[in-house]
Amino acid sequence: MQNPSAETWWQTFQHTVATANLTLEPNLNTLPPAYLVVVAANDWYAVAQLIAQGEMRWVALWADQQPQQFVVNACYEQFGNYLIVRTYIALNSPRIQSLTPLFPASQRMERHIQDLYGVVFLDSLDTRRWTRHQAWQADEFPLRKQFPLQRDLPHQPTPPDFEYPFMSATGIGVYEIPVGPVHAGVIEPGHFRFQAVGEQVLNLEERLGYVHKGVEKLAEGRDVASLARLAGRVSGDTTVGHTWAACMAMERAAAVEVPLRGLMLRAIMAERERIANHLGDIGAICNDVGFAFALYQFHRLKELWMRMNEQCFGHRMMMDCIIPGGVKTDLTPAMIAQQRQQLLDIVMELKELEGIIERHMGLEDRLATTGILSQEQAKKLGCLGYVGRASGQTFDVRKHAPYSPYEQFQFGVKVATLTTGDVEGRMMVRWQEIYISLELLGQILVCLPENGAISTQWQEVGAAEGIGMIEGWRGEIFAYVRFDETGKVSRYFPRDPSWLNWQALELLIMGNIVPDFPVCNKSVNGSYTGCDL
Repeated sequence: MQNPSAETWWQTFQHTVATANLTLEPNLNTLPPAYLVVVAANDWYAVAQLIAQGEMRWVALWADQQPQQFVVNACYEQFGNYLIVRTYIALNSPRIQSLTPLFPASQRMERHIQDLYGVVFLDSLDTRRWTRHQAWQADEFPLRKQFPLQRDLPHQPTPPDFEYPFMSATGIGVYEIPVGPVHAGVIEPGHFRFQAVGEQVLNLEERLGYVHKGVEKLAEGRDVASLARLAGRVSGDTTVGHTWAACMAMERAAAVEVPLRGLMLRAIMAERERIANHLGDIGAICNDVGFAFALYQFHRLKELWMRMNEQCFGHRMMMDCIIPGGVKTDLTPAMIAQQRQQLLDIVMELKELEGIIERHMGLEDRLATTGILSQEQAKKLGCLGYVGRASGQTFDVRKHAPYSPYEQFQFGVKVATLTTGDVEGRMMVRWQEIYISLELLGQILVCLPENGAISTQWQEVGAAEGIGMIEGWRGEIFAYVRFDETGKVSRYFPRDPSWLNWQALELLIMGNIVPDFPVCNKSVNGSYTGCDL
């Protein structure tokens, strides 16, 4: 059945709300392309119930402080249509109904808002500290406007969070395994607490947020160029995706049109970022089960790929190459020719490696049926990118809510999906996405206009707000930006797809053996820093 048009979908939603005797405030469509509705705080949960019954996907939750009240926003999506539900609560007693009984994936964002704003979520299923750990006192909330960015503190380390109430399991033969937060490598800190019997995992609980960067507070008062640079550091391996999403939000708020050549250069960077990370992940997944040959080969290809990034864009990861209004760096005809040749070269190598991996029975034995995330679990959590698509979820922003330049070409964006939900499936989706991105790159490089501006002059903006949605290499990236009356950033909230995908790891590891945790973890490869704002 064909999906309804945006107008039909919106009319259906309004009718559903009216039938339930709920009232929507009239200020609509101020956050295009999303539909924005304002509801009374008392109707917040009732509207969310209707949304859950309609099987809409939960996207994000964030709060904002205004002079007289707190603003709480929830974003949902269905058939490529985004809906933002907004409500207002009192500053002196900020309380609102929790959405976690309806949307389990909202739990950690509610805890994030609880820790940094002091908002109480009624009937929450989990009120433990998430972001704050022991860095601030119980009555201090760093995202409130009166809380300073810098303050004088005694020169002593933050107390250890040893009293954090992890879940526990008891019984004959049950034991606990603490892993992290410090790991034997360069990865960021994160704690994983297992309960197991023998080698079988009974339960896993994650504890993240050990290197809170203060991104949301650091964003306050910045100009657009400075915010773009900050966004590029939310998660370094997704610097293109987060910068593009933040710039898209600012450009929509200011009604700035990016030139077509600039948009196409952004797409080239985004697809190159996707390919580089997928190459690295495939090698690392194979290495975690002892197949070091694949690690060497895929990291060799990734290294050559990133050297081309530096040669063409001036940075291996293309950091700070996207700017508000366009891009900073153009491609010369010689660079375009070099990139097109690289596409041909890497396809040949990938085809050869594909044959080797398909014939490796030991690899198949370790990856197939390991770490299964069911389609029902993936849908309930709203898993994104390769994690969701290996478990039957098909959403891709480029296809289902297309943005320029993807919407301007006759070629469509293919979506790689499987239903096995295991480590092998998550690896194979990555592999298919590499081929899809290579095809996209080939067509974009051919269609790139010979002439034209790569950026447009930024125009000053007063009080305004905007949203951006980008298909990053891990999945959908969501960004919200609000400017104050002077045109400075008052609120920036980036939602990395890892907020949703990390929770899948806790489910897919259950019933597996402890030695399979590293490869299950790598198959998800959530960003620690992307969730540690």
